[in-house]
Amino acid sequence: MRGTARASIIEAKQSCVQMCRRAPARRRCRTGEHVVTRSTSEADDAVRDAIDRRDVLRGLAGALAGTAVTVSTSPGPAHASSALASPALAQVRPRVVVVGGGAGGATAAKYLVAGGADLDVTLIEANRTYVTPFTSNLFLGGLKPFEQLEYGYDNLAGRGVRLVFERVTEIERSARMVRLADGSRIPYDRLILSPGIDFRWTALPGWSEAAAETMPHAWTGGAQFRLLKRQLDAVPDGGLIVVVAPPAPYRCPPAPYERASMMALALKRRGVQGARIVILDAKDHFAMQPLFEDGWARHYPGVIEWQDPQMHGGIKAIDSKAMTVTTDLETHKAALVNVIPPQVAGRLGRDAGLTDETGWCPVDAGTMASRIDPNIHVIGDAAIGGDFPKSGFAANNEAKNTAMIVRHDLVGGRLLPVRFTNHCWSTIAPDDAIKNGARYEPRDGKIVMLDPYTSQRDETPELREKQAREAVGWYRGMTTDIFG
Repeated sequence: MRGTARASIIEAKQSCVQMCRRAPARRRCRTGEHVVTRSTSEADDAVRDAIDRRDVLRGLAGALAGTAVTVSTSPGPAHASSALASPALAQVRPRVVVVGGGAGGATAAKYLVAGGADLDVTLIEANRTYVTPFTSNLFLGGLKPFEQLEYGYDNLAGRGVRLVFERVTEIERSARMVRLADGSRIPYDRLILSPGIDFRWTALPGWSEAAAETMPHAWTGGAQFRLLKRQLDAVPDGGLIVVVAPPAPYRCPPAPYERASMMALALKRRGVQGARIVILDAKDHFAMQPLFEDGWARHYPGVIEWQDPQMHGGIKAIDSKAMTVTTDLETHKAALVNVIPPQVAGRLGRDAGLTDETGWCPVDAGTMASRIDPNIHVIGDAAIGGDFPKSGFAANNEAKNTAMIVRHDLVGGRLLPVRFTNHCWSTIAPDDAIKNGARYEPRDGKIVMLDPYTSQRDETPELREKQAREAVGWYRGMTTDIFG
């Protein structure tokens, strides 16, 4: 009996050696038994072979039959227990690291483990609570309490995702390592990066990261949303609100105009008299413009004024102490200034060298793989690959497709044609919401928009009210899909 067990162990080690010869160039066997060195061309061949490591696990388990080894098939890290068993059995699963726990990253992690326990999935996120930027405008309008924007990650942990709450300081692309603020390093076979957005802090004269504590952007982070809400609730009769709207591309194209709508709603509900909202835009048109302007005239007559660059002549100076915004046309003395600045990919994407001259991360339309490093997939707002907008719906869509592709590449999972959709609801008043959307396909390396649609100007009040209910239902369904 002992001789049979010994032969089984030898056979298992031989299987391990064969597997490691197919691993990336010069890589230590995860059992610690040996180092395998091979050429880059051999590495490429091995990747193309699409090794199914589940078969390796089953082969090792079979070879060790009779040695009291238990291999877990439940979600989460597999484990083996035996005086003869090696911890390597728990480590042969391909390692996928997801950085960023928003609509893109959290969805990707969830769908990676949903296909089975054959991947080792780690989600790295700096914060234990995520505040959804999508639908946050309804908080400003008093239609949603802040607590309903907050989500945690316990359900993902229960599904088998390993959670690491720490700040990422560096992505070591050549070593395939993610370095954390506590000094630890996490290796990956494939990285899914969802770093979100950052701002061009010096793009607007006089506005800065420090100035944002007085003139908030409220485009990321819960503290900024709360600050803007407090300021909005303090606007007096006759007060002026200035909204500085950004150039494209940026997160959620209709959001600045939904925000102005919700600000006007908040003023109306408080009974504020004579207050005005001026939108100083960097663009000469915006998403669903006729629909928003019709809604403003209907619900908030004389309150919201939109100015394009030809009218205001450009932002010349911002003074957060004096609360003024100066354009070629005039100087606005405001009670509240909401500066939504020009945007770029999040810091991690830029620091890792994954951005191009646009400031965004170029990706392959069919796989969301970085055009700079194919071992990294960039999803969500940081990615740029064609017509697909930057939105929570889009990030969720990209994440699902990417999870499918990564599973297929690493463990031979099912591969379906890549398709994208995006739908966006914008609330003008509690009973008046508009929407637009389209489907998208990868074509010639870019994501191309097909069959776009948008609400019509002559829609009935009943239809608009129905769309307002749809917006509420969509948010509930989306957050359940991401964090449930």
